[in-house]
Amino acid sequence: MLLECKNVTKKFDNKKVLDNINLKIEKGKIYGLLGKNGVGKSTLIKLINDLLTLDEGEILFKGKPIGVSSKSHISYLPERTYLDKDMKVESVIKYFEEFYEDFNTKKAYKLLKDLDLDKDKKISKMSKGMQEKLQLILVMSREADLYILDEPLGGVDPATRDYILDTILSNFKEGSSVIISTHLISDIERILDNVIFIDKGKIVLTEDADKLREKEKSSIDEIFRRSFKC
Repeated sequence: MLLECKNVTKKFDNKKVLDNINLKIEKGKIYGLLGKNGVGKSTLIKLINDLLTLDEGEILFKGKPIGVSSKSHISYLPERTYLDKDMKVESVIKYFEEFYEDFNTKKAYKLLKDLDLDKDKKISKMSKGMQEKLQLILVMSREADLYILDEPLGGVDPATRDYILDTILSNFKEGSSVIISTHLISDIERILDNVIFIDKGKIVLTEDADKLREKEKSSIDEIFRRSFKC
């Protein structure tokens, strides 16, 4: 098992944001962590990335508690930009190359070209969508065991979303897994192997995507809307 959450609970101001989460992530699959805004998706992702402290339970990566060692094998795309706006694209790539042993610089420059980004452009001169493309390139250029993408399509226009999804699909390391957290379910469901529905801090469904569609005779988006009356 690549990643396992056991009885994970997280509180803020004595309110449970995550309530007894149990979840298993296998190798070589793309998972959709699906839910409305504010139901605990980003909190769970931050816990997996060891950016928040658990109140109860444990999270294991390759059978060991998450920590410094797991961070070197997990490539994380946060929901909000973290890039230094004063840097140029080329400088950011060089920084990642020096910081991460598994960073593939050749792949990064190929993706820059594919997504039509200028290596000499200053980040402060880039649109929000362009910055999100750059962050995605940086994340997908690592040869990681697990890629975690928090709302990777939020800032890009609908015409670009399919291109972004194809970039994700064709650039994660073979045998690795991907977790994509989003509320834009109809946009990403075609690439998913498994779906995880989360609502009000609880995992309410985990299922193979094709089996769920066959069983319910509906798309994942339709099933989600029926379940939560979006």
